[in-house]
Order: sequence, then C-alpha cells, then structure tokens
Amino acid sequence: MKQGVSAVILAAGSSNRMGNINKLLAHWQGMALVRHVAETANKSVAAEVVVVTGHDADNVRHALDGVEVRFAHNPRFGEGMSTSLGVGIGAVGDEKTGAAILLGDMPRLKIETLNQLLSRFIETDGQSICAPVCGGRRGNPVIWPREFFPDLQGLSGDKGARELIVKYKNRVIEVPCDDEGVLIDVDTPEDIN
Repeated sequence: MKQGVSAVILAAGSSNRMGNINKLLAHWQGMALVRHVAETANKSVAAEVVVVTGHDADNVRHALDGVEVRFAHNPRFGEGMSTSLGVGIGAVGDEKTGAAILLGDMPRLKIETLNQLLSRFIETDGQSICAPVCGGRRGNPVIWPREFFPDLQGLSGDKGARELIVKYKNRVIEVPCDDEGVLIDVDTPEDIN
C-alpha cells in the first residue's frame, strides 16, 4: 500500500440552493464540477483519492467514470457535512499519514496549489494542519494529520472542521498561494459562470 496523504472529496450534499440541480453534476468548462475536483486530486501527488457520495450517488459515480477514485457512501448525508467528513476519514487507508479534505464544488482549485499544500504537509513530517491562504483569506482544501482523525469524525451537524481549526490554531500552518480556486465554491446557478 502506498503511504502518503489521501485526498478525500466531499460529494454527498443535496445542493439545496441550486434548486432541482445537483450542483456537483453541473457542467463547467465541459465537465461535471465533481469531475474537475477528482481529476485535480488524481493528478496531484496524493496517494489515493476517496470520493464520499450520498445524494444522487449513482449519478455522481457515473460522472466519475474512468477517473481513478475509491468511493465511500454516506447514507446519513442529510444530517450534514460532518457525517460525510466522518465517512471520508473512516475510508482513509490505515497507512496514510493524513487527509486533504476537498469540496466537490470547488472546481477551480489548481493542481499546483494542491501539490504545494501536500509538499508543505510532508515538510512538517505530517505534524501540522496545512491550510491555503489567498489574499489574506483562508480557504480549502485543508490537510489534516492522522492524529486529528478522531476529532474530525466526532463533529456533528452541517459544518466543516472550522471549529477544529480554531481549537488547534497553534498547529495550523497557513500556506500562501495565488489561487483563488481555494476560495471559490459553487452554491448557486450563477456561480457556475
């Protein structure tokens, strides 16, 4: 098994603000948003890519046909993002040193930025939480050392790991980048353009 960091893509949400459209399947630059994210993760130096499915799982899987990923299904996706985070962390291979948490609705993230974060994580011997910062604002993905996996799995509700970033602020390394893709997600049909 390959050591290193897993890229965990959260792709289980029901996209309530998009109306009847599953935003992860909406096309941008010729392909589904979630496929952009999965291909970026696949082309990075991440050791593996895990995609957490939930709402519309079969269509999300279909959108990723031909992309080398492993799927983990979250039957409790309706209870919030924290359940998907828990399922994704639970699917990370035992030999992995950390997990980069990617959001399936952030297709503008550059491969170089993800690799920069992964390199910084490796430079800290996998001991620091690494978060990208663009224009003074912290974004995603965030890379978490294995020691924080129980904390990530213990979160509840429809929130990410922001409270853990605050709790463990002395362990966070901000990695400067010029990639606005770490800040831009798709929440409405207008965001796709």
